[in-house]
Amino acid sequence: MAGSVNKVILIGNLGRDPEVRRTGAGDPIVSFSVATTESWRDKASGERKDRTEWHNVVIFNEALGKIAEQYCRKGTKIYLEGQLQTREYTDKDGNQRKATEVVLQRFRGELTLLDSRRDSEERGMSSGGGDFGRSSPMEPRRVASGGGGRSAAPAPIDDDIPF
Repeated sequence: MAGSVNKVILIGNLGRDPEVRRTGAGDPIVSFSVATTESWRDKASGERKDRTEWHNVVIFNEALGKIAEQYCRKGTKIYLEGQLQTREYTDKDGNQRKATEVVLQRFRGELTLLDSRRDSEERGMSSGGGDFGRSSPMEPRRVASGGGGRSAAPAPIDDDIPF
């Protein structure tokens, strides 16, 4: 095979509120954890079993970071696409460590809120902004309008194409 693919797709819930840091140039870096849970029934006992995996997510994309910062809170259900990256660092005790993260790069990646506005309000999120959520990744996206932070449906397509 001539090439390779590094793509991660997750649907899960935020384990903590997004944390925003800034680079020296002022670019935002948003990080949070996402929990994905697998459920099954034990064949022997008939008991329901769950296994939760935790994924560290880092967003370098300014637009997606802004959405995560404004609309995501602990418990928010999201769909995201990114890449796996492993970085090495030295902790405060001088030990060499490795961390594997799902990274949404500056020009790649996707973040979609899957909760409805009502679900978000029940968790105490502000309803003053636009509704960027979709109930599924296949629904049409809504884009923020310039005034008031409200969302607007995409403009209708003009079918009178002159060719």
